[in-house]
Amino acid sequence: MRPMRRPMTTIRRDTGGRAPAWRIGTVAWLLAGCGGGAPESGQGDAAGGPPGGGGEEEGVVVLRADRVLDGRGGTMDGREVVVRDGRVEAVAEAGSTTGATVYDLSGATVLPGLIDTHVHLGWHFDRETGRLHTAESTDSPEDQALYAAENAWKMLHSGVTTVQSVGGPEDIPVRNAVAGGMLPGPRILTSIRPISAGTGGPAGMRAHVDEMAAAGADVIKIFASESIRVGGGPTLSQEQLDAACGRASEHGLRTVVHAHGPESASRAARAGCSQIEHGALLDRATLELLAERGLYYDPHIHVIFDNYFANAERYLGIGNYTEEGFAQMRAAVPVALATFREALTVEGLDIVFGTDAVAGAHGNNWRELVYRVEEGGQDPMAAVVSATSLAAESLGLGGSLGAVEPGYEADLIAVAGDPSADIGALGRVVFVMRAGRVYRNDPVGAGR
Repeated sequence: MRPMRRPMTTIRRDTGGRAPAWRIGTVAWLLAGCGGGAPESGQGDAAGGPPGGGGEEEGVVVLRADRVLDGRGGTMDGREVVVRDGRVEAVAEAGSTTGATVYDLSGATVLPGLIDTHVHLGWHFDRETGRLHTAESTDSPEDQALYAAENAWKMLHSGVTTVQSVGGPEDIPVRNAVAGGMLPGPRILTSIRPISAGTGGPAGMRAHVDEMAAAGADVIKIFASESIRVGGGPTLSQEQLDAACGRASEHGLRTVVHAHGPESASRAARAGCSQIEHGALLDRATLELLAERGLYYDPHIHVIFDNYFANAERYLGIGNYTEEGFAQMRAAVPVALATFREALTVEGLDIVFGTDAVAGAHGNNWRELVYRVEEGGQDPMAAVVSATSLAAESLGLGGSLGAVEPGYEADLIAVAGDPSADIGALGRVVFVMRAGRVYRNDPVGAGR
């Protein structure tokens, strides 16, 4: 270990505010695309400055908690996590590190930050109407980016340190501002704009992928089926999916495919796509095909439905958000749950964490994992792994994110309790660090 650079300081809690101290005019300028690539800074220092308002951490930081979950299914007691320069330097015997800033997280568990593989970063309710933003809304692009930034903060504060947004053009400036240290938020990967039946034939599919790759997309999103609100039937042919996923592979891009039923998901699997989203109506044969072909499965069985029902008046009357559409969603809830339970029994099927977080849901992402365990029957530790190392692997980032081990990015959270025994502990976040920066540090009894 390299020499320590300053005396040890113990930090028990952050007395700063819980909201980022943004200067809105500056943020609007940055999100309009005028910002540069400044070094990561502005997340507050260990002495308790408010998130978004301080300088860089210096030297070595130690997180000392009751236990550490490594994100791969292991538990370590009597250990502390040593962080230097934004990465995990060591997982050492508790009390063995000297000359460091120590965060005392007694009563808590440290684990990798959660990774949500399916969110809609820019979805929001308009300020003027309180209803879902639509193409007829009067928000400017700067307004839309600020809503996305707000959603990013809500998710980071709740313990989500990486998201895959699928997606909208407002994702790009927010992604870049967060990566440049100008805004607090989770790491963001985006598809920018999705493929749908309206994209055209195979040539149109390839052209769209080329356009998104040139625009800086991290992933390609494909709508291969209808919404569950109108039945979930297939909308793309095998040839269209072959073209889209094949071209994406040529660009080195993953493909995530909205596919509710067996036919659309099977076509995606045969086309060599990377991941199936939703899959509420899949049968066992299709789930086994996904496992055989090595696709990840990202079911959304709670947060999306619960959020729609709680905010029904803010959605009804917009597009296919009709009374009939809501009835279809209510009917789909037990079906999606049964499909998830079946998926848990399919050998070799990699089930990752995703929520389909839309307007009203950001910051409640963790509730999906609680439901998967309490209602779906998933093992709590398996649920944690699905939202950490396995989710990172699905994003192609398994070598740098999603685990507590030397060399990995210091994207770490602490929760009151032990989520490997009580998954509800994920709802009691007391500490959030991303890339070695502390964004939240509350008393252990004050989580969420």
